[in-house]
Amino acid sequence: MEPSTQSTPTFNPAEPQSDPKAGPGPTVVRDGQSGTDSGCHVPRRDRWLRWWKPLVCLAAVAFVFPGVRGYWAEVVRTGQLIPTEERHGGIGAELFAQSRPGSAFDLRRLTVPRNEILPGGPPKDGIPALTNPQFLTVDEARDLPATDRVIGVRVGEETRAYPLRILNYHEIVNDQLGDTPIAVTYCPLCDSVAVFDRRTPVGLRDFGVSGLLYNSNVLMYDRGGEPEGLWSQLAATAISGPGANQSLRALPVELTTWADWSTRHPETRVLSPRTGHPRDYSRNPYAGYFQSPELMFPVNRRSHALPTKSPVLGVWTSQASRAYPLSAFSAERTRLTDELDGLKLTIEYNPAARSLRVAEADDGLQWMYSLWFAWYAFHPETEIAPSH
Repeated sequence: MEPSTQSTPTFNPAEPQSDPKAGPGPTVVRDGQSGTDSGCHVPRRDRWLRWWKPLVCLAAVAFVFPGVRGYWAEVVRTGQLIPTEERHGGIGAELFAQSRPGSAFDLRRLTVPRNEILPGGPPKDGIPALTNPQFLTVDEARDLPATDRVIGVRVGEETRAYPLRILNYHEIVNDQLGDTPIAVTYCPLCDSVAVFDRRTPVGLRDFGVSGLLYNSNVLMYDRGGEPEGLWSQLAATAISGPGANQSLRALPVELTTWADWSTRHPETRVLSPRTGHPRDYSRNPYAGYFQSPELMFPVNRRSHALPTKSPVLGVWTSQASRAYPLSAFSAERTRLTDELDGLKLTIEYNPAARSLRVAEADDGLQWMYSLWFAWYAFHPETEIAPSH
């Protein structure tokens, strides 16, 4: 819903970026050196060499998400690839804005630099979040491969699983377990998983996919908000609008295989592929992206303490955060008891599923899953759990 008052600033990627917070350009890190980037400093030929892998990945995504095609049609027509650092002020932004009329978001109280909010390709709701989803029993889900990764959620005695093969195409599921309204969220660019209580500080909300990114991570929006603000998945916080700086409450979550989850929870129900949307859920449009160390979109800070796309379990409190790399566990080290900010937790590793889960945790601890580059971009003060 587009705000109707002139006093409410809204986001239009085609507008000049005059926000005083923005500065001369996004801060980026290259080879461990931080600086201010006002454009692309790579010669045109080297740009192509630098961007060919993301180009292949994005081209694959374009066949699946029609909203991406306009931008790439212009790339083919002009023969010029526009890096994402430039796209917010160039052709890509204009095409993106044209593809999403009437879809401005409330930018009052914006908490991040405006020019670091980038169009991801698909327009608002071009990646359709699911609401009132259908579910199957374990017996009815016989076609779901045992090795497929699922998001596992338990609220009280009720358990549900959400396959990533479906979340690749929807990213958000608005659901309810018992009396608890939840948002199951997944960003394929960060391989990030978080489940939130939809009872926010500004009221009960459904969430949709805005089509915008911050630090290569999905920005959600609160559907039906008056007006609609933007919420960051990895920050678990609203970055604009009435809820700006207000946090979402993260709920316990697991990222594991269907075989592991269904074995431990035989009574679970699993998200049905009958979503009402014509999608080939057997196809992973991001497979090539995970095989490459390159990112599709820039982030404002980087760390080489771990490989860029190393999977981590991120745990945090209001005062501290710590990353638990999957690589720190093995068949010989399957259980870790630790303490963060005076609160205790136990993490277990399943060698067969190659997955981590928080088996026990004191109240006040929250967690999510992510790739290292994304966790660090949002938690630069993070500690890293030692390997031994």
